[in-house]
Amino acid sequence: MISEVSGDILFTKAQAIAHGIAPNDPFTQGLALALREKWPMMHKDYRHYANQTHPRPGELWVWGGFGIRIFNLLTQKGSFDHGSKPGKATLSNINHCLRRLRHEIEKEQIKSLALPRIATGVGGLDWNEVKPLIEKHLGDLKITILVYTRYQPGVQANEPGL
Repeated sequence: MISEVSGDILFTKAQAIAHGIAPNDPFTQGLALALREKWPMMHKDYRHYANQTHPRPGELWVWGGFGIRIFNLLTQKGSFDHGSKPGKATLSNINHCLRRLRHEIEKEQIKSLALPRIATGVGGLDWNEVKPLIEKHLGDLKITILVYTRYQPGVQANEPGL
């Protein structure tokens, strides 16, 4: 079941959070920055992982700690050339990431997931194009899925199913 909610995703009671990043993401904008500030070790672990493996768009990197799983979806373009910055997201990358996310949710038996309107902020995509992909790939899962469609800093969302 997918429900749209308003509030601050950092206060979610969901078992996992998913969000979009770039392969070379410095976590300095949007939700990535908020997650970096809340769990600085996640960013350090990602930098180590990225420097070792040079992940590509369409992949997924999972981090767990402090009672939560975070699914980092590599929805945006980005290279590891000196001075390169994260690029924009693509619908193709979102499709690949959501397929991988579904697989991980099933494998890890995740019971609840919170995510923002992925790839529509820093990623630059239109929510009207992204929302149907979330419904297509995750809509039939028998878990609680909360899409934070409106950010309200410091506000605990009413999370149906949790």
